[in-house]
Order: sequence, then C-alpha cells, then structure tokens
Amino acid sequence: MAPQKAYVIGVGMTKFIKPRDLRDYPDMGREAATKALLDAGITYDKVQQAAVGYCYGDSTCGQRCLYQLGMHQIPIINVNNNCSTGSTALFLARQAIEYGVADCTMALGFEKMAAGSLGSKFDDRTNPLDKTVSMMSETRGISAGPFAAQIFGNAGIEYMEKYGATARHMAMIAEKNHRHSALNPYSQFRDIYTLEQIEKSPAVFGPLTKLQCCPTSDGSACVILASEKFVREHNLQDQAVEIVAQTMATDSPKLFNESSIELAGADMTRRAASDVYAKAGIKPSDVQVVELHDCFSANELITYDALGLCKPGEAHKLLDSKDVTFGGKYVVNPSGGLISKGHPLGATGLAQCSELVWQLRGWCGERQVPNCKYALQHNVGLGGVVVSLYKKADLGSSPKYVDSRKRVGYNPAVEAREVSDEEVASVCAKESSEFMARL
Repeated sequence: MAPQKAYVIGVGMTKFIKPRDLRDYPDMGREAATKALLDAGITYDKVQQAAVGYCYGDSTCGQRCLYQLGMHQIPIINVNNNCSTGSTALFLARQAIEYGVADCTMALGFEKMAAGSLGSKFDDRTNPLDKTVSMMSETRGISAGPFAAQIFGNAGIEYMEKYGATARHMAMIAEKNHRHSALNPYSQFRDIYTLEQIEKSPAVFGPLTKLQCCPTSDGSACVILASEKFVREHNLQDQAVEIVAQTMATDSPKLFNESSIELAGADMTRRAASDVYAKAGIKPSDVQVVELHDCFSANELITYDALGLCKPGEAHKLLDSKDVTFGGKYVVNPSGGLISKGHPLGATGLAQCSELVWQLRGWCGERQVPNCKYALQHNVGLGGVVVSLYKKADLGSSPKYVDSRKRVGYNPAVEAREVSDEEVASVCAKESSEFMARL
C-alpha cells in the first residue's frame, strides 16, 4: 500500500521560561495539548496514538500528562532522543498516519529542566557520547567549558580556519535571532542586542559568548497530525499543512574523520536534507523560511552548508549579504531560534513545527515571512537529526470551515496565553464526571 500523506491540523505551545519551580510538566503538557486540540477543533478521544518526548523525567511521564485529557487506552510512546526528541516524536506520529496505523495522532513534547549547562546524569555507566568525547580530546583537546559549547564551538573554529568565516559572523547570527525573537510572544528572551553587546557578553568557549548560546528552558509544545480522510471529515482543509517530506538520520563514519564539523553532526544533516529535497522534488532555493537548530551560533553557521542553503564553505557570505533575515533569500529562525526562544529539549522540535505551521497559514503578523510556500525544519541532537519540509495543504476549501482563531478568540501565533479550565474540559475525552474530577 502506498503511504498516505500526513497533515498537521493543530499546533500549540506554552511560553518558554527559565528553569525554576513555577510550573510542573503535567501543567505545561496539558496546556500545549489543549491548545493543539482547540486549534484542530477536535477532542482528545479522536486521537488514536500519541508519541511524547522529554529527556528530563522518569518513565511514562507521557501517560501522566495525557491521562488528564482522558484514558481511552491508546498507545502512548515515550521518546528520548537528545535535543531532537520533539521531532523524533513527530516522526513517529507521522509514520503512524502514513502507513495507515491511525487517522489522527499526537506528538507532545515538554521539559522541566535543571538550571545550568547540560551534563551527564548517570555516571556509573558508559556515556553514550564517549566516542565523541574521545575524538574531541584527540583533535582539539578538552577544556573546562561546557561540553556542548566545546563540540559546536570547535566546529565553528574549524569553519573559520577552512573557509575564512570570522567570529563576527557567529555574532551576526545571534544578533539576528535575538532581533527576531522580539516579535515572538513565546520566546524566553525578547531583548534586542547590538553586535558589540553580543561580542562583549561573557565568554563561554572559543568564539562563543553567552548571547550566542541557547539557554536551558522549561516549556511544552504539541502537534496534531491527520490523514486526508480525517482532514476532510472534519472540514480542516483550509488550515491543514502537509508534511511534504521528512527524514531522520544518524551519524555516518565521518564522525571519526578528525573533523570538528563532522563531530557536530554535519553529515547526518546533509543526508537527511538531501533525502528530503529528493522526496519533495525541490531545491533548497525553493524554500522561503527555515527553523534551524541554533543551539549555538556556530551550529547555525555550519548548518547553512549542510542544508544546502549555500555552496560549501560560503555560509558566512549568506550573512554578509543579509540573506538569512527578512528581505533576504531566506528567513532563518523567525521565531528567534533556540538562542533566544529557548531550548526545552523535548519541546524544541515541536515548537519549530508550530512556528512553521503558523507561517504557512499566514498568521504571524509582524514576523510573517512573505510569499511563504515551503518551510524547512532542522532539529538535531548529538546522535540524530530530523529534517522536515512543509507546505500549505492543497485540498481545496471547506464551506463548513471555521477559522480556529475565531473559535478560540485570539491569534495564537501572535498572542501567548495560558488555557482556562473550561478550555481544558472542552477538549477532554468523553469520560464520566466522576473520572474527570479525579484529574
């Protein structure tokens, strides 16, 4: 049987915040899921399978979140795949649609993180990145700085050495993303900085300063997917967004060729991106907007190459020509990216998807990318990457369609707010009042 097309019919997210004890993960997950269901105009009992991503938490946190919306015994798959966790959940939810396992699925991601830099939590067993650490030690050495900053900072240093980029180019990426985030109500940080302020902020590692590094964050995001049959049955043709192509890839043997750029995962991004373009039958130049995994400004720099947005070695020329911001060839990270919007690992990829869905619907107000036809998403973690391509669905229009902005009473792309108890109740599965009272 030929794969079915999968469509995004609902998205929702919380505001990303600094890690602290203000909100627990069940609260954030409930909000994001409720918003996505409200966007889709359906109740939770329509969802036939869910994939839930998080890295900080005990087993079955996904069940703890979703039981609040109903207990109709669907498969709930908990996902942990480093910084690409959210998109890995989306990948699984999309596969279930494409291969006829379900007509409506959910990908939910959340994180309640520990403050400070990422680090290993299980020191009594082999670290899954032990080979990466060994290679970095052999090629560039290891310093006292945060491990992730060293991995991606070294990649930026190698790019400078090979191709003539400068530390200022990386600062330019951070300046752009902070500037973009000022228009995103979901961003953890919305301050605008000059290049000089970014360059003079506290040093972290090599060319990277504090304002070029993503923060740890708490937050949640959710995406509802559906088959064409489900879209038509629920009159959602006007807001559906097609996942045109999506590929997940892991490392190639180039990880061990003594290149810091390859150690940061560039080859798996190349593989996934080239596969997506081939499946979609388009070129990178056909894309208008990109949500790119800028955990550090250096990673955005090397990823321009890996995604084919420029010729090899010419990423810095995109910055010089202002071709990665509004008015240029592409708009990269209109949301503010990880650097400014924040990076709650399990939610990051689904928040990227939410932004691109809003862009393709034309809902983004002052941060709207004009003439948006194709949207590209890149979500990477050490050990895995997911690259996704989206476009507005070409399914005609429904005479019964009700714009979800009218249904919920506001435009979620330009206004962030928490959900009410009444809104949560309105999307819950059809359960008894006695059961719902226990939640």
